[in-house]
Amino acid sequence: MTIDLHAHSTASDGTTPPEVLPRLAAEAGLTVLALTDHDTFAGLSAASAAAAEVEIVPGVEISCRLDDAEVHLLGLFVDPLFAPLADELELIRTDRVRRGARMVERCRELGAPITLAQVEAIAAGAPLGRPHIAAALAAVGITDAFTPNWIADGGRADVPKHVLSTVDAIALVRAAGGVAVLAHPRSVKRRAAVSDAQLAALAEAGLAGVEVDHPEQPVPVRDRLREVAADLGLLATGSSDFHGDRKPVHLGECTTSPEVLAALRAHRS
Repeated sequence: MTIDLHAHSTASDGTTPPEVLPRLAAEAGLTVLALTDHDTFAGLSAASAAAAEVEIVPGVEISCRLDDAEVHLLGLFVDPLFAPLADELELIRTDRVRRGARMVERCRELGAPITLAQVEAIAAGAPLGRPHIAAALAAVGITDAFTPNWIADGGRADVPKHVLSTVDAIALVRAAGGVAVLAHPRSVKRRAAVSDAQLAALAEAGLAGVEVDHPEQPVPVRDRLREVAADLGLLATGSSDFHGDRKPVHLGECTTSPEVLAALRAHRS
């Protein structure tokens, strides 16, 4: 088995339609792929219907707040029809529209000649997100979108959003019959790494695993995370975090062992 537990489609901020992902996964040699679009299950039925050689794990990547920073939580094997989780995701998504519109306004106030209509066209029906605003900025020659100058967390054009606490998100994932895995906690793109103490607190709250092998986490970081995960009894997963053409990574670039996948299945509520 070759397993990738973190991938995105055009249902959120990926560039690959969900019905195409299973074929690309099979071509990459994968046997299991988790579709984990941001705060939505919208692509799941299309991906599942198109799956033949590849098992599609139902998943979602939830934007959360951990202390004073944003983190992302993967909910794997969740029931997409579980109403409390679906309702919370709907609230997060609708707030994205408000936030996105205000961020575009701030960008315009800072001199960027972009419009909400342009950003919505880039999103093409997907939940509005910062990557879509960044693409609009890049189209007018502004290539440093994800910096404090523009739309990085706390940047001049950033706008706070509705967000769950990570502990609450873990509880929702578990109530939906799934398992919670913390995504890329020490990515080089994060302003601050999730600390050992924070990981310990999340493990106490029911976190099942931590994404160790990830393209944005250098090997020494992965080695340390693997040690911490083992000490805390957390499962160590690996994933590509595939976004299609939006990121220079390919499906299966990092993978999860069959043993860890089996243990994740066993963790389900």
